[in-house]
Amino acid sequence: MSDPVRVGIFGGSGFYSLLDDVEEVNVETPYGDPSSPLHVGSIEGVKVAFLPRHGVNHQFPPHVLNYRANVWAMKEVGVERIIGPCAAGSLKMEVKPGEFVISDQLVDRTTGRKDTFYDGPVTTHVSYADPYCPELRGLALKTARAQGITAHDGGTVVTIQGPRFSTRAESKWFQQAGWEVINMTQYPEAYLARELEICYANIALITDYDVGVEGESAAVSHEAVLEVFNANNGKLKDLLFALVPKIPGDRTCICSTALKGARLEA
Repeated sequence: MSDPVRVGIFGGSGFYSLLDDVEEVNVETPYGDPSSPLHVGSIEGVKVAFLPRHGVNHQFPPHVLNYRANVWAMKEVGVERIIGPCAAGSLKMEVKPGEFVISDQLVDRTTGRKDTFYDGPVTTHVSYADPYCPELRGLALKTARAQGITAHDGGTVVTIQGPRFSTRAESKWFQQAGWEVINMTQYPEAYLARELEICYANIALITDYDVGVEGESAAVSHEAVLEVFNANNGKLKDLLFALVPKIPGDRTCICSTALKGARLEA
């Protein structure tokens, strides 16, 4: 592969193919193997690297994903912006299955995940007040609405450990906190991108109401999640194909300078 790739896309549950005529690129990382080789192709002349975060056969559950290797592999081929679509549950009745949420905040409820590239000896504290790239997020929202997609402007995604779904009590707790979306992979994926000064935007495709949402009592099943996700794959693909060519080459966002002043050096 000769030219650098500027845009990366992580696929979510049920989303294993995106580009035609792709080149498989194996990337070695200091953190082990990524979930699969990168699949590099182009969308209207823009080179794109696609990586199914769970592996091509969905063999890696969310709590054991090698998030560091996946994000590092993107950086290694030159990626500066990552779009991270994912399947997600709704914590609010007004956020309906089949709709999209372009998240602006994140809450981490995971445990034990390898969630930093900076284990020393140089101590590095990266600001994460605004988890998602404001420029890329705004462009994704504008593009979705131009496509006629119902897309919510902002929303907090709470990331749970998995692989189990929430209990009713946990789900009710998350809803009472005022959060909109529940997912198992956004953390540390989105944060690791920030540590490498890569822009990251989440597009959450709502597949179900979580079990604690008032008025909904059916337990979440993976089969039902995939059914809704697959039914909306076309909308997601159309959105990504419309979004990628609109991404500007220059970056002036907070992500591009995330390491400035973050290191405590003697």
